[in-house]
Amino acid sequence: PKLRRSLPKYLTLEESTTLLKSVSGPNQKRDFAILMLFLNCGMRLSELCGMNLSRLNLRERVVRIVGKGNKERQIHLNDACVAALEAYLAVRPAEGVKGEHRDAVFLSRQKRRINGRTVELMMKKYLKDAQLNEQRYTPHKLRHTAATLMLQNGVDVRTLQEVLGHDHLNTTQI
Repeated sequence: PKLRRSLPKYLTLEESTTLLKSVSGPNQKRDFAILMLFLNCGMRLSELCGMNLSRLNLRERVVRIVGKGNKERQIHLNDACVAALEAYLAVRPAEGVKGEHRDAVFLSRQKRRINGRTVELMMKKYLKDAQLNEQRYTPHKLRHTAATLMLQNGVDVRTLQEVLGHDHLNTTQI
């Protein structure tokens, strides 16, 4: 027999706002930009960590990323994402970044490309600060949040499929 699957978990708009308001500390601008991209663009964790400066065009409001299956896609950035990225890039370290990490958009304290585990731990901290269940939500749940909020605001499923980079409409519909 087929197992029943529960619907994906996601944050409400109010919870998302609370999460964004909880961002503070020395990496505030970086962390805010990361959460903003997750909540507005529906990026995967690997896509966010792999973002490159050479593929980011804030003037045209797009970023080209390499997604699942090594497929490249273009993500359109809204005003909030552009503003968050501009604020972060203004304080992003430029000196002392090792060669292979120079093109990375998001850097760790060691001035290396940020990794997925760092993002997960950062997110858990802010979820806890926002008094949201840090055990229940992951970066992938923020992808679900972005998709759900887009659907609730009138984005059609086909457009959402393209935004999320899904091959099959069934995956998007879930």
